[in-house]
Amino acid sequence: MRIFLIFFCIVFCSSCGDDVVVKPGAMLRLEYPMPTYKTVNMDCPFTFEINEHGLMQLKNNCWVNIDYPGMKATIYITYRSIKNNNLDSLLYDAQKLTYDHTIKADAIIEQPRVDSIHKVYGMFYMINGNAATQSQFYVTDSIRHFVTGSLYFESKPNFDSIYPAAVYLRNDIRNIMETISWKN
Repeated sequence: MRIFLIFFCIVFCSSCGDDVVVKPGAMLRLEYPMPTYKTVNMDCPFTFEINEHGLMQLKNNCWVNIDYPGMKATIYITYRSIKNNNLDSLLYDAQKLTYDHTIKADAIIEQPRVDSIHKVYGMFYMINGNAATQSQFYVTDSIRHFVTGSLYFESKPNFDSIYPAAVYLRNDIRNIMETISWKN
């Protein structure tokens, strides 16, 4: 009985201390630099502006990769010339590539682009959810040129985690679509 009483006193005295306070969940705050855009001149039938924080790589056939190493993301841009009335098949492929992500996407929001002055017509897709890509787009002049683009992150898709970066890069994609111009 004495041992039990001594043990009880030791436990009782040692358990006194500060109250446990549950801390609220912290939110990660990601801040990205303000974008500064510059015009890219390349030996291709089109030109556009890119964010100076992106690293551009020109591939064969005027395909362009814009890497964002700090975000581990890349915007892949492909160019196709319209030949033999293949505009319908190019549009079908671009739309099918976007809607193949409906399995994992929570929502796909479409924003059309119509610029009849500069002859740029297209669609911007914002893909919300744990899909492999967060944004897709295409632009065309409906006669000679067709450009598509996709945004991919080098990580397993977790929309909550990559959302701030996805929003930042969606603005860069919108800028590409708004500044693209065709060379004659």
